[in-house]
Amino acid sequence: MALGSPSPATTQDVRAGAAVEVDALRKTYRGGPVVLDGLSFRAERGRVTALLGPNGAGKTTTVAICEGLRRADSGTVRVLGLDPVTDAATLRPRVGVMLQDGGLPTGVGALEALRQMASLHTDPLDVDALSERLGLTSFARTRVRRLSGGQRQRLAMACALVGRPELVFLDEPSAGLDPQARLAVWDVVREVRGAGVAVVLTTHLMEEAERLADDVVVVDHGRVVAAGSPDELTRGPAALSFRSRPGLPTRALAAALPAGADVSESHPGRYTVTGIDVDPRVVATVTNWCATHDVLAEGVGPVRRTLEDVFLDLTGRTLR
Repeated sequence: MALGSPSPATTQDVRAGAAVEVDALRKTYRGGPVVLDGLSFRAERGRVTALLGPNGAGKTTTVAICEGLRRADSGTVRVLGLDPVTDAATLRPRVGVMLQDGGLPTGVGALEALRQMASLHTDPLDVDALSERLGLTSFARTRVRRLSGGQRQRLAMACALVGRPELVFLDEPSAGLDPQARLAVWDVVREVRGAGVAVVLTTHLMEEAERLADDVVVVDHGRVVAAGSPDELTRGPAALSFRSRPGLPTRALAAALPAGADVSESHPGRYTVTGIDVDPRVVATVTNWCATHDVLAEGVGPVRRTLEDVFLDLTGRTLR
C-alpha cells in the first residue's frame, strides 16, 4: 500500500466531500483583540491547502479549533464531516497532527518514539519504511530531547503520518531542514496527497507553499484576504527586470515608458519595471534608454510574480 494511503476501514468514504469546512469563525481571547473575525475556508481531500499569514494573523488559533483543542466563540467547523470537539474520539485515529515540543516523548530514541505512536493505530504504516523515507535512520537511537530542530520536525511529521490519516495538519514541516531533507519531505507530502489524503499546511516559507499547495488561503487580522491556487494568486501583468550600474535616475526612465510605468531599484544595480504590460516595445525602450545614457542593461526580461510578492502586497512589509 502506498505511503499515506488511508486505512482500508475508511477507504470507502475518503474522497467524499471536503475534509475541513470552516464557516464564519470568530474568536476573541479575554481582554485581548479579535483573533478571528468571520474566517471561512475549505480544505479538500487529495489536495494540499496552505494556510498562510503573518505572525498573529490567526492561523494557529484556526488550526487549534480544527484540531478540537480550542472552541470558537461562533461559527462552525466540520472535520471529515464531524465536530472536532464533540466527535474528538472518532476523529483522533483519522487525523494526523504534527506534534511540537512537549507532544513527543523526550526520554526515548527517535525510532522508539515513532514505534510508540504506531502502536496506537490499528493499521499503521511500516515504521522502518517510513523512517527510511524521512531520513530518521541516521538518528534512530538518539533521544528525542537531544534531536536538532530539523530532526524533531522530521520525527513529528513521521508521527503524524504513521497512522494512515485521512487528513493531516503539517506545521512548518521543512523548518530547520537542509536542502536534501527538505526535498525528501516535499516528496512525501506529494505522495500523501496522491493517495487521497487532505493536507493542511501552515508555513512561513513561501517557496514551500508555492511548490506544494493546490490551494492557498491567505489570512490577516483574522480574515481571509485572498484564496485560490498559486497560479491564480500570482497571475497578473509581468514585471520587467534588468541589471545595470547602481543609482540610475529611475524617474527619468519611467517617464520614457508608457503612462503608468514605475521603475524601482530593489537592490543596488537591480531594477524592476512595473505598472504596465511587458511587450517588445517596452523592452526596446528600456535598452534604448540605457544605451543613450551610456549604460549597459543586462539580463533584460520579464519576471513572474511570486507567492511571496502576493503575500507581501496583501499583508504589508512592516514587522509585527
